[in-house]
Amino acid sequence: MQKIYETKRLILKTLDNTFANMVLEYYVRNESFLKEWEAGKGKEFYTETFQAAQLDQERMNMEAGTSFRLWLFKKGDESRIIGSVAFNNIVKGAFWSCFLGYKLDEDEVNQGYITEAIQKGIDIMFNEFGLHRIEANIMPRNARSLQVAKKLGFYHEGLAYRYLKINEKWEDHIHMVLLNDNI
Repeated sequence: MQKIYETKRLILKTLDNTFANMVLEYYVRNESFLKEWEAGKGKEFYTETFQAAQLDQERMNMEAGTSFRLWLFKKGDESRIIGSVAFNNIVKGAFWSCFLGYKLDEDEVNQGYITEAIQKGIDIMFNEFGLHRIEANIMPRNARSLQVAKKLGFYHEGLAYRYLKINEKWEDHIHMVLLNDNI
């Protein structure tokens, strides 16, 4: 079942495999821009078949309660994806936590869209999912991403050395955390 949320300027949606072509268009349009900040991707990633399978896996993970991804559209233009906000590795039990990941279309940076979308996602994670903690791991050289996290109230909890392999290189990451003060 598709979920749809709104912010002042955005529509945020969970997607099924019928949106594979739109997701593919987003990734093709932003391939060189995102490459610096993401794990390497093979040629198969840039196919509609692969994206349809990914969307199917996302749906299964959301149904299992282990992840939640919202794809971003500007109000008035739902024909073009401009980014996504994902909450992965949702763990309950004693932890009640998840990892945050986000990406935005190169043509839409510095307009506040990703901050607006993440803020809505935080509200969903804390108030609908009842999570206690959201963690974001950000490369020290990613100043824009660090600024977004700080603006949203995340604090610096530590540095993870050679934490993730990004663009074929092991990168340090600053561990940023936001706690749900209502729990």
